[in-house]
Amino acid sequence: MASCLGLYVESNIIKYAKVSKEHEKIKVESFGVKFYDNLEKAIDQIIEETYSYKTPISINLSEEIYNYFDMFAMLSNKDLSKAIKTEFEMYCSDQGYNPNVFETRYVVSKNPEDKDKLKVIHIAANKIELTKKTQVLEKNKLTSIVPVSMAITNLIETKPKENCLIVNIEDNTTVTKILDENVYDIQTFDEGSQEFLRKINIKENSLAKAYEICKNTTIYTSEGKELQETEIGYLEDIMPTLYTIVGNVRKIINESEEKISKVYLTGTATLINNLDLYFQEYLSEIDCEILKPYFINPTKDISIQDYIEVNSAISLALSGVGQGIQGINFKKQTFNEKIPDWLKVEVNPGKEKKGKLAKSGWFTNDLGEKLDKTEISLLRSAVGLILLFVIYSCFAVLLQNQMEQKEQQAQDSISHTNTQIQLADNDKTKIDSRTNDYTEMIQNLQDLNDRITDASKTRDAIPNLLNEIMYIVPENVQITSIQNTTGTHIVIQAQSNKYEQLGMFKAKLDTEMYLTNVISTSGQQENNVIKVTIEGDLP
Repeated sequence: MASCLGLYVESNIIKYAKVSKEHEKIKVESFGVKFYDNLEKAIDQIIEETYSYKTPISINLSEEIYNYFDMFAMLSNKDLSKAIKTEFEMYCSDQGYNPNVFETRYVVSKNPEDKDKLKVIHIAANKIELTKKTQVLEKNKLTSIVPVSMAITNLIETKPKENCLIVNIEDNTTVTKILDENVYDIQTFDEGSQEFLRKINIKENSLAKAYEICKNTTIYTSEGKELQETEIGYLEDIMPTLYTIVGNVRKIINESEEKISKVYLTGTATLINNLDLYFQEYLSEIDCEILKPYFINPTKDISIQDYIEVNSAISLALSGVGQGIQGINFKKQTFNEKIPDWLKVEVNPGKEKKGKLAKSGWFTNDLGEKLDKTEISLLRSAVGLILLFVIYSCFAVLLQNQMEQKEQQAQDSISHTNTQIQLADNDKTKIDSRTNDYTEMIQNLQDLNDRITDASKTRDAIPNLLNEIMYIVPENVQITSIQNTTGTHIVIQAQSNKYEQLGMFKAKLDTEMYLTNVISTSGQQENNVIKVTIEGDLP
Protein backbone atom coordinates (compact mmCIF):
# COMPACT_ATOMS: atom_id res chain seq x y z
CA MET A 1 0.00 0.00 0.00
CA ALA A 2 1.39 3.38 -1.03
CA SER A 3 0.86 6.38 1.22
CA CYS A 4 1.81 10.04 1.21
CA LEU A 5 1.40 13.11 3.40
CA GLY A 6 0.28 16.14 1.37
CA LEU A 7 1.21 19.54 2.75
CA TYR A 8 -0.28 22.66 1.18
CA VAL A 9 1.67 25.55 2.70
CA GLU A 10 0.33 29.10 2.61
CA SER A 11 1.27 32.19 4.57
CA ASN A 12 0.73 31.14 8.22
CA ILE A 13 -1.60 28.25 7.25
CA ILE A 14 -0.84 24.61 6.47
CA LYS A 15 -3.48 22.26 5.09
CA TYR A 16 -2.47 18.62 5.41
CA ALA A 17 -3.88 15.24 4.41
CA LYS A 18 -2.44 11.75 4.70
CA VAL A 19 -3.64 9.55 1.86
CA SER A 20 -3.14 5.84 1.18
CA LYS A 21 -3.78 4.00 -2.06
CA GLU A 22 -4.10 0.28 -2.66
CA HIS A 23 -4.84 -0.61 -6.26
CA GLU A 24 -7.73 1.73 -7.15
CA LYS A 25 -8.94 2.22 -3.58
CA ILE A 26 -8.04 5.60 -2.10
CA LYS A 27 -8.41 6.49 1.57
CA VAL A 28 -7.83 9.75 3.43
CA GLU A 29 -6.45 8.56 6.77
CA SER A 30 -6.10 11.93 8.49
CA PHE A 31 -6.32 15.61 7.62
CA GLY A 32 -6.58 19.07 9.09
CA VAL A 33 -5.56 22.72 9.11
CA LYS A 34 -2.82 24.22 11.25
CA PHE A 35 -1.86 27.86 11.81
CA TYR A 36 1.81 28.55 12.38
CA ASP A 37 4.45 31.11 13.16
CA ASN A 38 7.34 28.67 12.84
CA LEU A 39 6.99 26.50 9.74
CA GLU A 40 9.43 23.76 10.74
CA LYS A 41 7.82 23.28 14.17
CA ALA A 42 4.36 23.18 12.62
CA ILE A 43 5.43 20.51 10.12
CA ASP A 44 7.03 18.46 12.91
CA GLN A 45 3.74 18.61 14.85
CA ILE A 46 1.77 17.48 11.79
CA ILE A 47 4.15 14.56 11.21
CA GLU A 48 3.84 13.56 14.84
CA GLU A 49 0.05 13.86 14.90
CA THR A 50 -0.38 11.85 11.69
CA TYR A 51 2.38 9.40 12.60
CA SER A 52 4.17 10.07 9.31
CA TYR A 53 7.80 9.75 10.38
CA LYS A 54 8.74 7.60 7.38
CA THR A 55 5.84 8.53 5.12
CA PRO A 56 6.74 10.27 1.82
CA ILE A 57 5.78 13.94 1.81
CA SER A 58 4.41 15.95 -1.10
CA ILE A 59 4.39 19.75 -0.92
CA ASN A 60 3.12 22.50 -3.20
CA LEU A 61 5.26 24.53 -5.58
CA SER A 62 5.07 28.31 -5.13
CA GLU A 63 5.66 31.40 -7.28
CA GLU A 64 5.95 29.28 -10.42
CA ILE A 65 5.89 30.81 -13.91
CA TYR A 66 3.69 29.39 -16.68
CA ASN A 67 4.43 29.68 -20.38
CA TYR A 68 2.72 28.13 -23.41
CA PHE A 69 4.43 26.95 -26.59
CA ASP A 70 3.05 25.41 -29.79
CA MET A 71 5.22 22.62 -31.18
CA PHE A 72 5.13 20.47 -34.33
CA ALA A 73 3.50 17.15 -33.50
CA MET A 74 5.97 15.02 -35.51
CA LEU A 75 9.03 16.05 -33.46
CA SER A 76 10.83 13.27 -31.63
CA ASN A 77 10.99 13.48 -27.82
CA LYS A 78 14.61 14.62 -27.97
CA ASP A 79 13.96 17.33 -30.55
CA LEU A 80 10.81 18.40 -28.73
CA SER A 81 12.77 18.86 -25.51
CA LYS A 82 15.41 20.94 -27.31
CA ALA A 83 12.77 23.10 -29.01
CA ILE A 84 11.00 23.78 -25.69
CA LYS A 85 14.30 24.70 -24.05
CA THR A 86 15.05 27.12 -26.89
CA GLU A 87 11.61 28.73 -26.57
CA PHE A 88 12.08 29.21 -22.82
CA GLU A 89 15.53 30.72 -23.30
CA MET A 90 14.02 33.20 -25.78
CA TYR A 91 11.36 34.07 -23.21
CA CYS A 92 14.04 34.64 -20.53
CA SER A 93 15.99 36.82 -22.96
CA ASP A 94 12.91 38.97 -23.61
CA GLN A 95 12.20 39.30 -19.87
CA GLY A 96 15.82 39.83 -18.86
CA TYR A 97 15.97 36.61 -16.80
CA ASN A 98 18.84 34.18 -16.42
CA PRO A 99 17.44 30.77 -17.50
CA ASN A 100 19.97 28.96 -15.30
CA VAL A 101 18.24 30.12 -12.11
CA PHE A 102 15.09 28.15 -12.99
CA GLU A 103 14.16 24.52 -12.62
CA THR A 104 11.69 23.62 -15.37
CA ARG A 105 9.11 20.96 -16.20
CA TYR A 106 6.54 20.76 -18.97
CA VAL A 107 3.34 18.94 -19.91
CA VAL A 108 2.35 18.18 -23.51
CA SER A 109 -1.22 17.85 -24.71
CA LYS A 110 -3.09 17.86 -28.01
CA ASN A 111 -3.92 21.20 -29.58
CA PRO A 112 -7.65 21.16 -30.45
CA GLU A 113 -7.16 24.16 -32.75
CA ASP A 114 -4.47 22.50 -34.89
CA LYS A 115 -4.03 18.72 -35.12
CA ASP A 116 -0.48 19.11 -36.47
CA LYS A 117 0.60 21.01 -33.35
CA LEU A 118 1.11 20.15 -29.69
CA LYS A 119 0.23 22.46 -26.81
CA VAL A 120 3.08 22.68 -24.28
CA ILE A 121 2.46 24.00 -20.76
CA HIS A 122 5.89 25.01 -19.47
CA ILE A 123 6.42 25.51 -15.72
CA ALA A 124 9.49 27.25 -14.25
CA ALA A 125 10.39 27.60 -10.56
CA ASN A 126 13.23 29.49 -8.92
CA LYS A 127 15.93 27.10 -7.73
CA ILE A 128 16.51 29.16 -4.57
CA GLU A 129 12.85 28.77 -3.54
CA LEU A 130 13.04 25.05 -4.24
CA THR A 131 16.13 24.76 -2.07
CA LYS A 132 14.33 26.53 0.78
CA LYS A 133 11.46 24.05 0.62
CA THR A 134 13.89 21.15 0.54
CA GLN A 135 15.84 22.47 3.53
CA VAL A 136 12.69 22.87 5.64
CA LEU A 137 11.95 19.15 5.14
CA GLU A 138 15.53 17.87 4.87
CA LYS A 139 15.15 15.60 7.92
CA ASN A 140 11.89 14.19 6.55
CA LYS A 141 11.13 12.10 3.49
CA LEU A 142 10.28 14.82 0.97
CA THR A 143 9.63 13.08 -2.36
CA SER A 144 7.43 15.45 -4.33
CA ILE A 145 7.12 19.17 -5.05
CA VAL A 146 4.35 19.80 -7.57
CA PRO A 147 2.21 22.77 -8.66
CA VAL A 148 -1.23 22.53 -7.08
CA SER A 149 -2.77 23.88 -10.28
CA MET A 150 -1.87 20.53 -11.88
CA ALA A 151 -2.40 18.31 -8.82
CA ILE A 152 -5.94 19.61 -8.21
CA THR A 153 -7.12 17.71 -11.30
CA ASN A 154 -6.58 14.48 -9.30
CA LEU A 155 -9.85 15.15 -7.46
CA ILE A 156 -12.24 14.96 -10.41
CA GLU A 157 -13.13 12.34 -12.99
CA THR A 158 -13.58 14.10 -16.31
CA LYS A 159 -15.47 12.70 -19.26
CA PRO A 160 -14.34 12.65 -22.90
CA LYS A 161 -15.24 15.85 -24.78
CA GLU A 162 -16.06 17.55 -21.46
CA ASN A 163 -14.63 21.07 -20.94
CA CYS A 164 -14.42 22.53 -17.44
CA LEU A 165 -12.60 24.98 -15.16
CA ILE A 166 -11.22 24.33 -11.68
CA VAL A 167 -11.12 27.59 -9.73
CA ASN A 168 -8.87 27.09 -6.69
CA ILE A 169 -9.21 30.12 -4.39
CA GLU A 170 -6.38 29.80 -1.89
CA ASP A 171 -3.96 32.62 -0.92
CA ASN A 172 -3.92 33.35 -4.64
CA THR A 173 -6.33 32.03 -7.25
CA THR A 174 -5.45 29.51 -9.96
CA VAL A 175 -7.85 28.65 -12.78
CA THR A 176 -7.11 25.34 -14.49
CA LYS A 177 -8.82 24.77 -17.85
CA ILE A 178 -9.43 21.14 -18.83
CA LEU A 179 -10.41 20.31 -22.41
CA ASP A 180 -11.29 16.73 -23.35
CA GLU A 181 -9.51 15.25 -20.27
CA ASN A 182 -6.31 17.29 -20.87
CA VAL A 183 -5.04 20.29 -18.92
CA TYR A 184 -4.94 23.01 -21.57
CA ASP A 185 -4.39 26.29 -19.76
CA ILE A 186 -3.55 27.63 -16.29
CA GLN A 187 -4.07 31.23 -15.21
CA THR A 188 -3.12 32.72 -11.85
CA PHE A 189 -4.46 35.83 -10.11
CA ASP A 190 -3.12 37.69 -7.09
CA GLU A 191 -6.63 38.01 -5.67
CA GLY A 192 -7.43 35.23 -3.23
CA SER A 193 -8.36 34.25 0.30
CA GLN A 194 -5.35 36.02 1.80
CA GLU A 195 -7.03 39.36 1.05
CA PHE A 196 -10.21 38.85 3.06
CA LEU A 197 -8.50 36.78 5.79
CA ARG A 198 -6.03 39.62 6.30
CA LYS A 199 -8.86 42.19 6.58
CA ILE A 200 -10.80 40.10 9.08
CA ASN A 201 -7.60 39.30 10.99
CA ILE A 202 -6.99 43.04 11.45
CA LYS A 203 -10.43 43.36 13.07
CA GLU A 204 -10.24 40.20 15.19
CA ASN A 205 -6.48 40.04 15.81
CA SER A 206 -6.54 36.28 15.20
CA LEU A 207 -6.02 34.40 11.95
CA ALA A 208 -7.67 31.29 13.38
CA LYS A 209 -10.74 33.31 14.35
CA ALA A 210 -10.81 34.95 10.91
CA TYR A 211 -10.75 31.45 9.42
CA GLU A 212 -13.69 30.35 11.58
CA ILE A 213 -15.61 33.52 10.72
CA CYS A 214 -15.35 32.56 7.03
CA LYS A 215 -16.85 29.17 7.90
CA ASN A 216 -19.81 30.87 9.57
CA THR A 217 -20.33 33.47 6.83
CA THR A 218 -23.07 33.03 4.27
CA ILE A 219 -23.38 34.82 0.95
CA TYR A 220 -26.96 35.79 0.19
CA THR A 221 -27.92 36.19 -3.43
CA SER A 222 -30.24 38.84 -4.85
CA GLU A 223 -33.21 36.96 -3.40
CA GLY A 224 -31.60 36.43 -0.02
CA LYS A 225 -32.68 37.61 3.43
CA GLU A 226 -31.95 40.97 4.97
CA LEU A 227 -28.44 40.86 6.48
CA GLN A 228 -27.47 41.63 10.06
CA GLU A 229 -24.95 44.36 10.76
CA THR A 230 -22.20 41.93 11.79
CA GLU A 231 -22.72 39.87 8.64
CA ILE A 232 -22.53 42.96 6.48
CA GLY A 233 -19.24 43.90 8.10
CA TYR A 234 -17.56 40.61 7.22
CA LEU A 235 -19.12 40.45 3.77
CA GLU A 236 -17.74 43.91 3.06
CA ASP A 237 -14.29 42.38 3.57
CA ILE A 238 -15.03 39.29 1.50
CA MET A 239 -17.23 40.31 -1.41
CA PRO A 240 -14.87 42.70 -3.30
CA THR A 241 -12.32 39.90 -3.65
CA LEU A 242 -14.93 37.37 -4.77
CA TYR A 243 -16.40 39.87 -7.22
CA THR A 244 -12.97 40.36 -8.83
CA ILE A 245 -12.39 36.59 -9.00
CA VAL A 246 -15.77 35.81 -10.58
CA GLY A 247 -15.13 38.61 -13.10
CA ASN A 248 -11.80 37.03 -14.06
CA VAL A 249 -13.45 33.61 -14.41
CA ARG A 250 -16.21 35.04 -16.59
CA LYS A 251 -13.58 36.71 -18.79
CA ILE A 252 -11.76 33.36 -19.24
CA ILE A 253 -15.03 31.67 -20.21
CA ASN A 254 -15.97 34.41 -22.68
CA GLU A 255 -12.53 34.31 -24.33
CA SER A 256 -12.47 30.52 -24.59
CA GLU A 257 -13.04 29.22 -28.11
CA GLU A 258 -14.32 25.95 -26.63
CA LYS A 259 -17.58 25.96 -24.70
CA ILE A 260 -17.07 25.50 -20.95
CA SER A 261 -19.78 23.29 -19.46
CA LYS A 262 -18.84 23.26 -15.76
CA VAL A 263 -16.94 25.28 -13.13
CA TYR A 264 -15.56 23.55 -10.02
CA LEU A 265 -14.84 25.70 -6.96
CA THR A 266 -12.29 24.76 -4.33
CA GLY A 267 -9.83 26.29 -1.86
CA THR A 268 -10.18 28.35 1.31
CA ALA A 269 -12.99 30.45 -0.18
CA THR A 270 -15.27 27.39 -0.18
CA LEU A 271 -15.47 27.79 3.60
CA ILE A 272 -17.96 30.57 2.83
CA ASN A 273 -21.48 29.24 2.53
CA ASN A 274 -23.31 29.59 -0.80
CA LEU A 275 -20.12 30.37 -2.73
CA ASP A 276 -21.35 28.14 -5.55
CA LEU A 277 -24.70 29.99 -5.68
CA TYR A 278 -22.86 33.30 -5.88
CA PHE A 279 -20.80 32.09 -8.87
CA GLN A 280 -23.91 30.54 -10.42
CA GLU A 281 -25.68 33.90 -10.28
CA TYR A 282 -22.93 35.50 -12.39
CA LEU A 283 -22.30 32.47 -14.61
CA SER A 284 -25.93 31.58 -15.19
CA GLU A 285 -25.38 29.50 -18.33
CA ILE A 286 -22.72 27.24 -16.75
CA ASP A 287 -23.06 24.67 -13.98
CA CYS A 288 -21.09 25.82 -10.91
CA GLU A 289 -20.41 23.45 -8.01
CA ILE A 290 -18.07 22.91 -5.09
CA LEU A 291 -15.34 20.40 -5.95
CA LYS A 292 -15.88 17.18 -4.01
CA PRO A 293 -13.16 14.49 -4.32
CA TYR A 294 -14.72 11.77 -6.44
CA PHE A 295 -13.55 8.92 -4.16
CA ILE A 296 -14.79 10.39 -0.85
CA ASN A 297 -17.74 8.85 0.94
CA PRO A 298 -18.74 11.06 3.89
CA THR A 299 -19.40 9.37 7.22
CA LYS A 300 -21.50 10.25 10.25
CA ASP A 301 -18.45 11.63 12.03
CA ILE A 302 -16.92 13.53 9.07
CA SER A 303 -18.87 15.66 6.62
CA ILE A 304 -17.86 16.19 3.01
CA GLN A 305 -17.22 19.88 3.82
CA ASP A 306 -14.32 18.87 6.09
CA TYR A 307 -12.64 17.08 3.19
CA ILE A 308 -13.32 19.95 0.77
CA GLU A 309 -11.51 22.30 3.16
CA VAL A 310 -8.23 20.45 2.50
CA ASN A 311 -8.73 19.62 -1.20
CA SER A 312 -5.35 21.12 -2.12
CA ALA A 313 -3.50 18.92 0.39
CA ILE A 314 -5.38 15.79 -0.73
CA SER A 315 -4.51 16.47 -4.36
CA LEU A 316 -0.81 16.86 -3.48
CA ALA A 317 -0.85 13.59 -1.54
CA LEU A 318 -2.41 11.84 -4.54
CA SER A 319 0.42 13.13 -6.72
CA GLY A 320 2.83 11.64 -4.18
CA VAL A 321 1.31 8.17 -4.63
CA GLY A 322 1.57 8.35 -8.43
CA GLN A 323 -1.91 9.63 -9.25
CA GLY A 324 -2.57 12.10 -12.07
CA ILE A 325 -0.19 14.01 -14.34
CA GLN A 326 3.35 12.65 -14.37
CA GLY A 327 6.61 14.50 -15.01
CA ILE A 328 5.82 17.66 -13.00
CA ASN A 329 7.71 16.76 -9.80
CA PHE A 330 10.29 19.48 -9.06
CA LYS A 331 11.99 17.41 -6.35
CA LYS A 332 15.14 15.86 -7.75
CA GLN A 333 15.59 12.32 -6.59
CA THR A 334 18.93 11.34 -5.13
CA PHE A 335 20.57 8.07 -6.06
CA ASN A 336 19.62 6.64 -2.67
CA GLU A 337 15.95 7.57 -3.21
CA LYS A 338 15.94 5.71 -6.53
CA ILE A 339 17.05 2.48 -4.79
CA PRO A 340 14.10 0.30 -3.77
CA ASP A 341 13.56 0.08 0.00
CA TRP A 342 14.09 -3.68 0.02
CA LEU A 343 17.66 -3.16 -1.20
CA LYS A 344 18.61 -0.56 1.42
CA VAL A 345 20.80 -2.03 4.18
CA GLU A 346 22.09 -0.07 7.15
CA VAL A 347 25.09 -1.73 8.78
CA ASN A 348 26.44 -0.52 12.12
CA PRO A 349 28.95 -3.03 13.51
CA GLY A 350 29.40 -1.05 16.70
CA LYS A 351 25.80 -1.62 17.87
CA GLU A 352 23.61 -4.65 18.41
CA LYS A 353 21.47 -5.33 15.36
CA LYS A 354 17.73 -4.91 15.74
CA GLY A 355 14.66 -5.66 13.72
CA LYS A 356 13.55 -8.58 11.62
CA LEU A 357 16.71 -8.77 9.55
CA ALA A 358 18.89 -9.05 12.67
CA LYS A 359 16.71 -11.80 14.04
CA SER A 360 16.94 -13.73 10.80
CA GLY A 361 20.76 -13.73 10.86
CA TRP A 362 21.53 -11.06 8.26
CA PHE A 363 23.65 -8.95 10.59
CA THR A 364 24.99 -11.68 12.88
CA ASN A 365 26.73 -14.91 12.17
CA ASP A 366 25.25 -18.30 12.88
CA LEU A 367 26.50 -18.12 16.49
CA GLY A 368 24.67 -14.87 17.11
CA GLU A 369 27.91 -12.86 17.23
CA LYS A 370 28.51 -9.46 15.65
CA LEU A 371 29.75 -9.43 12.08
CA ASP A 372 33.46 -8.78 11.64
CA LYS A 373 34.91 -6.42 9.02
CA THR A 374 35.38 -9.20 6.46
CA GLU A 375 31.75 -10.28 6.74
CA ILE A 376 30.56 -6.70 6.48
CA SER A 377 32.75 -6.20 3.40
CA LEU A 378 31.29 -9.34 1.80
CA LEU A 379 27.77 -8.21 2.63
CA ARG A 380 28.42 -4.81 1.04
CA SER A 381 29.91 -6.51 -2.02
CA ALA A 382 26.82 -8.71 -2.33
CA VAL A 383 24.53 -5.71 -2.06
CA GLY A 384 26.68 -3.86 -4.62
CA LEU A 385 26.40 -6.77 -7.07
CA ILE A 386 22.64 -6.86 -6.60
CA LEU A 387 22.46 -3.13 -7.20
CA LEU A 388 24.64 -3.45 -10.30
CA PHE A 389 22.41 -6.21 -11.65
CA VAL A 390 19.26 -4.20 -10.98
CA ILE A 391 20.71 -1.05 -12.56
CA TYR A 392 21.89 -3.04 -15.60
CA SER A 393 18.45 -4.61 -15.94
CA CYS A 394 16.78 -1.21 -15.69
CA PHE A 395 19.07 0.26 -18.34
CA ALA A 396 18.47 -2.75 -20.60
CA VAL A 397 14.70 -2.40 -20.25
CA LEU A 398 14.94 1.37 -20.76
CA LEU A 399 17.09 0.92 -23.87
CA GLN A 400 14.69 -1.68 -25.26
CA ASN A 401 11.73 0.62 -24.65
CA GLN A 402 13.52 3.52 -26.33
CA MET A 403 14.37 1.34 -29.34
CA GLU A 404 10.75 0.28 -29.62
CA GLN A 405 9.62 3.90 -29.31
CA LYS A 406 12.08 5.02 -32.00
CA GLU A 407 10.97 2.20 -34.27
CA GLN A 408 7.33 3.15 -33.73
CA GLN A 409 8.16 6.80 -34.41
CA ALA A 410 9.98 5.80 -37.59
CA GLN A 411 6.99 3.74 -38.73
CA ASP A 412 4.65 6.63 -37.92
CA SER A 413 6.91 9.01 -39.83
CA ILE A 414 7.06 6.65 -42.86
CA SER A 415 3.28 6.24 -42.78
CA HIS A 416 2.82 9.99 -42.55
CA THR A 417 5.30 10.56 -45.40
CA ASN A 418 3.57 7.98 -47.61
CA THR A 419 0.24 9.60 -46.90
CA GLN A 420 1.63 13.01 -47.82
CA ILE A 421 3.15 11.57 -51.05
CA GLN A 422 -0.21 10.05 -51.98
CA LEU A 423 -1.91 13.36 -51.28
CA ALA A 424 0.74 15.11 -53.41
CA ASP A 425 0.13 12.65 -56.27
CA ASN A 426 -3.60 13.26 -56.02
CA ASP A 427 -2.98 16.99 -56.10
CA LYS A 428 -0.70 16.60 -59.14
CA THR A 429 -3.41 14.63 -60.97
CA LYS A 430 -5.92 17.33 -60.20
CA ILE A 431 -3.48 20.03 -61.33
CA ASP A 432 -2.75 18.20 -64.59
CA SER A 433 -6.48 17.85 -65.23
CA ARG A 434 -7.02 21.52 -64.54
CA THR A 435 -4.01 22.38 -66.75
CA ASN A 436 -5.55 20.52 -69.69
CA ASP A 437 -8.86 22.28 -69.11
CA TYR A 438 -7.15 25.65 -68.94
CA THR A 439 -5.08 24.90 -72.11
CA GLU A 440 -8.24 24.02 -74.02
CA MET A 441 -9.95 27.16 -72.74
CA ILE A 442 -6.95 29.30 -73.76
CA GLN A 443 -6.99 27.77 -77.25
CA ASN A 444 -10.70 28.44 -77.59
CA LEU A 445 -10.18 32.01 -76.48
CA GLN A 446 -7.32 32.38 -78.98
CA ASP A 447 -9.50 31.06 -81.82
CA LEU A 448 -12.27 33.39 -80.82
CA ASN A 449 -9.84 36.28 -80.68
CA ASP A 450 -8.56 35.41 -84.16
CA ARG A 451 -12.09 35.33 -85.51
CA ILE A 452 -12.84 38.64 -83.87
CA THR A 453 -9.63 40.10 -85.35
CA ASP A 454 -10.50 38.80 -88.82
CA ALA A 455 -14.03 40.14 -88.54
CA SER A 456 -12.71 43.53 -87.42
CA LYS A 457 -10.22 43.53 -90.24
CA THR A 458 -12.75 42.73 -93.00
CA ARG A 459 -15.72 44.57 -91.58
CA ASP A 460 -14.80 47.84 -93.31
CA ALA A 461 -12.92 46.24 -96.22
CA ILE A 462 -15.41 47.16 -98.98
CA PRO A 463 -15.98 50.81 -97.92
CA ASN A 464 -12.24 51.32 -97.58
CA LEU A 465 -11.59 49.71 -100.97
CA LEU A 466 -14.22 51.89 -102.64
CA ASN A 467 -12.66 55.00 -101.12
CA GLU A 468 -9.28 53.97 -102.51
CA ILE A 469 -10.33 53.02 -106.04
CA MET A 470 -12.85 55.76 -106.67
CA TYR A 471 -10.10 57.86 -108.28
CA ILE A 472 -8.83 55.11 -110.58
CA VAL A 473 -12.16 53.97 -112.02
CA PRO A 474 -12.23 55.03 -115.70
CA GLU A 475 -14.96 57.39 -116.75
CA ASN A 476 -16.83 54.84 -118.86
CA VAL A 477 -16.55 52.01 -116.27
CA GLN A 478 -19.41 51.37 -113.87
CA ILE A 479 -19.11 49.09 -110.81
CA THR A 480 -22.42 47.30 -110.43
CA SER A 481 -21.48 45.04 -107.51
CA ILE A 482 -18.64 44.53 -104.97
CA GLN A 483 -18.57 41.71 -102.42
CA ASN A 484 -16.26 40.39 -99.72
CA THR A 485 -17.04 36.72 -100.23
CA THR A 486 -14.58 34.97 -97.88
CA GLY A 487 -11.83 36.34 -95.67
CA THR A 488 -10.03 39.02 -97.73
CA HIS A 489 -11.32 37.86 -101.12
CA ILE A 490 -13.10 40.56 -103.16
CA VAL A 491 -15.41 40.02 -106.17
CA ILE A 492 -16.22 43.08 -108.34
CA GLN A 493 -18.91 43.20 -111.05
CA ALA A 494 -18.15 46.00 -113.60
CA GLN A 495 -19.51 47.04 -117.01
CA SER A 496 -18.57 49.42 -119.81
CA ASN A 497 -19.11 49.93 -123.49
CA LYS A 498 -15.41 49.68 -124.15
CA TYR A 499 -13.16 46.67 -123.55
CA GLU A 500 -10.05 48.80 -123.10
CA GLN A 501 -11.63 50.77 -120.25
CA LEU A 502 -12.39 47.55 -118.36
CA GLY A 503 -8.86 46.25 -119.07
CA MET A 504 -7.34 49.52 -117.82
CA PHE A 505 -9.40 49.25 -114.58
CA LYS A 506 -8.24 45.66 -113.98
CA ALA A 507 -4.61 46.63 -114.66
CA LYS A 508 -4.70 49.53 -112.20
CA LEU A 509 -6.17 47.29 -109.49
CA ASP A 510 -3.29 44.88 -110.03
CA THR A 511 -0.34 47.22 -110.67
CA GLU A 512 -1.18 49.72 -107.94
CA MET A 513 -1.69 46.87 -105.43
CA TYR A 514 -5.24 47.62 -104.49
CA LEU A 515 -5.77 43.89 -104.89
CA THR A 516 -3.45 40.93 -105.26
CA ASN A 517 -3.89 37.85 -107.44
CA VAL A 518 -6.20 39.82 -109.69
CA ILE A 519 -8.09 37.83 -112.36
CA SER A 520 -11.06 38.66 -114.54
CA THR A 521 -13.50 36.99 -116.88
CA SER A 522 -13.32 37.56 -120.65
CA GLY A 523 -16.49 39.60 -120.58
CA GLN A 524 -19.96 39.28 -121.98
CA GLN A 525 -21.53 41.83 -124.33
CA GLU A 526 -25.22 42.61 -124.19
CA ASN A 527 -26.88 45.59 -125.90
CA ASN A 528 -23.45 47.21 -126.52
CA VAL A 529 -22.58 46.82 -122.79
CA ILE A 530 -19.68 44.60 -121.81
CA LYS A 531 -19.84 42.97 -118.35
CA VAL A 532 -16.85 41.44 -116.56
CA THR A 533 -16.13 39.90 -113.14
CA ILE A 534 -12.85 40.90 -111.45
CA GLU A 535 -11.57 38.93 -108.43
CA GLY A 536 -8.63 39.49 -106.10
CA ASP A 537 -7.44 39.54 -102.47
CA LEU A 538 -6.93 42.50 -100.19
CA PRO A 539 -3.22 43.01 -99.53
